[in-house]
Formats: sequence, structure tokens, C-alpha cells
Amino acid sequence: MGAFYRRLAARIVKAKAVTATARKVVVLFYNALRHGMTYEDPGASYYEERHRRRVLANLRRRAKSLGYTLTEAAPPQGMDVS
Repeated sequence: MGAFYRRLAARIVKAKAVTATARKVVVLFYNALRHGMTYEDPGASYYEERHRRRVLANLRRRAKSLGYTLTEAAPPQGMDVS
């Protein structure tokens, strides 16, 4: 939930991010009660990887619209990719 809030707060007004996060919690709670579902947090790394893939896709699309082609380069040795 924290990662969700931080991503939204970076893009929109913080008050709206709080409201959106609260709604997400309420919907999860409602589904758990109504349908007997359990909430399994996929973890922050899942959301970070998803965000990274989305950013890369947006960059590729933007480069293509400008007439460029992006290719991935291997990271320099000794650097962790996160």
C-alpha cells in the first residue's frame, strides 16, 4: 500500500492520493468479507519491477514517436540493477 500511495502522491495532489489509497483498502476489505478472499501482499519488489517495466515501455513508445529506437545496454560491472 505504501508503494501505491507514494507513486500516486508523486503524480497527483497528496490529498487525492490518500483518498485513492483509502478506497483501495476499503475495496480489499469488502472483497475479503463478501467473497471470503484473502489479501496477499505481493511485496514492494513486485510493484517496483512493474513500475520499471511501465517506465521502459513509455520510454520506448516516446522514442519511437520521435523516430528513435532504444536498445538495452548491459549495466556496467559492479552495479546492481534494482
